[in-house]
Amino acid sequence: MFHKEGTKTILLGIIFTAAVLLLSDRFIDTMWLKKLLQIAAFLILIIILQFFRNPKRSFTIEENQILSPVDGKVVVIEEVYEGEYYKDKRLQISIFMSPVNVHVTRYPITGVVKFSKYHPGKFLVAWHPKASEENERTTIVLENDRFGAILYRQVAGALARRIVNYAEEGMQVVQGTDAGFIKFGSRVDLFLPIGTPINVVLNQKAVGGKTIIATKG
Repeated sequence: MFHKEGTKTILLGIIFTAAVLLLSDRFIDTMWLKKLLQIAAFLILIIILQFFRNPKRSFTIEENQILSPVDGKVVVIEEVYEGEYYKDKRLQISIFMSPVNVHVTRYPITGVVKFSKYHPGKFLVAWHPKASEENERTTIVLENDRFGAILYRQVAGALARRIVNYAEEGMQVVQGTDAGFIKFGSRVDLFLPIGTPINVVLNQKAVGGKTIIATKG
């Protein structure tokens, strides 16, 4: 199963691969060169397909849990000053997505979208300390009765050139469902109230819609 945001890219990849196969078979007589080009075309198509994969996952909505919004590795757990929305200290959990991870973004809680804003910016490597403030990014705030307002931020990386965000202010959203997509390497930051009990550790592998980031009794 593939994400709808990859439809155009996958189609172009298939056309490119077919063209390489047909043209190389017709115009290239050197066998090793022909095979090399054909194998390279297939590898490019495989990379495109694996990047836009969207594995089907079942979700059980848990009101007392914040679930990981993406697949990746937990690279930051620290108290920081969040200056865009809260303008005070928050607990930041950052998850880095490599190009081989699933790049679907999922809603970490069920609630109402209170804030959603796109920021153009730089394309620093996603793990750079300034990436959350200077890179192309979107900031989304969800609110429910259990956790209050929590913020997550999609951050473009050095390879990412398009962030897709489906959250619009006023929407009622469901935990674990599709919230957007980030193309080609990136990270997502979560900003939670100070003192929120955290269930993950640094360098832990997180699975979008499955891994429990935090709980609240």
